[in-house]
Amino acid sequence: MKDELFGNKVFGAILGALLLLFALRQVSEMVFATHPPKVAGDKIAIQEAAGDAGVVADTPPDWGTVLPTADVGAGATVANKCKACHNLDNGGPNQTGPNLWGVIGRKPGTHPGFAYSSGMTDFGNKIGKWSFAEVYKFLAGPQADVSGTKMTFVGLKQRQDRINLIAWLRQQSSSPEPIPAPDPKAAAAAKAPAGAAAGTAPAPQPGSGVPDAAAGAKAPTAAAKGAPATSQTASPEAPTTGAAAAPNRTDSTSPGGAPK
Repeated sequence: MKDELFGNKVFGAILGALLLLFALRQVSEMVFATHPPKVAGDKIAIQEAAGDAGVVADTPPDWGTVLPTADVGAGATVANKCKACHNLDNGGPNQTGPNLWGVIGRKPGTHPGFAYSSGMTDFGNKIGKWSFAEVYKFLAGPQADVSGTKMTFVGLKQRQDRINLIAWLRQQSSSPEPIPAPDPKAAAAAKAPAGAAAGTAPAPQPGSGVPDAAAGAKAPTAAAKGAPATSQTASPEAPTTGAAAAPNRTDSTSPGGAPK
């Protein structure tokens, strides 16, 4: 006898399966729910670090100032990194890289017996010789400085390490490259008082002959006291005498110490 409720059972089974799938979907969405950010990532304003605005470009220093005071012993320690690929003895052999005795002052890409890259020989033809400044830039990142060089060294990122190494390399030569005279501007900047760096003038020293703001402010009053009773203000063109004339006095010991 055929079951008259068979169709209802099939329909009920299908309905139950659909309800179960729906329930599982709801539960999974609750368990693994994702919450999108309130602001899209490409619209978030990123504030620069305060120190970024004051970053100074890594330009070569004034060699006449830094080389005489460089730590040559520390430079010899830094040179141990070079010795992994280079020999630094007078007349020593080439290794993975060329011998570096007398490298400062030498034309890049010209040491006998070493197969240089075309990039290095072209670089040598361009600059003429390894100056202090060129070595300084090259040591910061060889591949960034000379396109096509075989030197894969990552570079010395610390400024003082490069200065010390260059001071040591300079001495590894039969005729060391002469140290240039200090740049007067660089020396003056190094000795400038903190007030000058901040954009403020240093206070005048006693006996310097430079009037301060208070003396300048009192001068017209002193002149006015000696003026006739009918005059209310001192004329700018009127000659001054005595204490009122002091601001116009100068002497050779003005701040800076440099004779005119």
